[in-house]
Amino acid sequence: MTNPKGSFIWYELMTGDPDGAARFYGAVVGWTIAGAADPAAPGGVDYRMIGRSDGGNAGGMLALNADMLAGGARPGWLGYLYTPDVDAAVAAITADGGSVHMPATDLPVGRIAMVSDPQGAPFYVMNPVPPPGMEGMTSDVFSVTEAQHVRWNELSTDDPEAAIAFYRRHFGWGQEGAMDMGAMGSYRFLQLGDIGIGAVMPCMPQMPVSAWTYYIGVDDIDRALAAVAAEGGQLLSGPHEIPGGEFSATGLDPQGAAFGLVGPRR
Repeated sequence: MTNPKGSFIWYELMTGDPDGAARFYGAVVGWTIAGAADPAAPGGVDYRMIGRSDGGNAGGMLALNADMLAGGARPGWLGYLYTPDVDAAVAAITADGGSVHMPATDLPVGRIAMVSDPQGAPFYVMNPVPPPGMEGMTSDVFSVTEAQHVRWNELSTDDPEAAIAFYRRHFGWGQEGAMDMGAMGSYRFLQLGDIGIGAVMPCMPQMPVSAWTYYIGVDDIDRALAAVAAEGGQLLSGPHEIPGGEFSATGLDPQGAAFGLVGPRR
């Protein structure tokens, strides 16, 4: 894999209603999600690929079964961060105050583990196994500019300073630049190399726990928000104009997973 360490290389939607989620994100974003589980998914789980209009994948969707729900899993989006050594990353994260929710596991697609940072925001670490003949592949699920890709990764945390230091230590991220939000604190921008990948902000009253929000690119923010309402989703904030003239918004899908949207106003 040619992505640098610390890249977001996959995004996963956990949902209790895969067919309903497929209809919702199809209308809002334009994705195509398979109508049945991928037969290659290990362990008999219901896992479906999220397809973009350009033929690539935006991520995957995991149907939450009764055992997962009983174990505390809930609808939501999770990001995967690339590391060439999953076991070393897990050991370092736990030694630094993070937690392990799923130990390092080998799957046909690679070695993964689910962890959380010391403030409690969960994510995966992964060292993927590219398909034969594609050893030099690059993940393109994240794009700064393109619709149907995640375009922005936003961490709300109860300790922004500690969170920034944590991701800097373990994934090589930079933090340069900030936007003053007044009483809400600073919105501090994150970089991997020379690419702006997202931001860190203090937890807001409506979101009191540390968590990541992933902003999905759309072709028209007004069309997308109309589809959110029509398809049973809930708008939480926005649309807000952002630097560059585009607009962002956050919401909940009909199954309760939080998401963000970003795109132009046509």
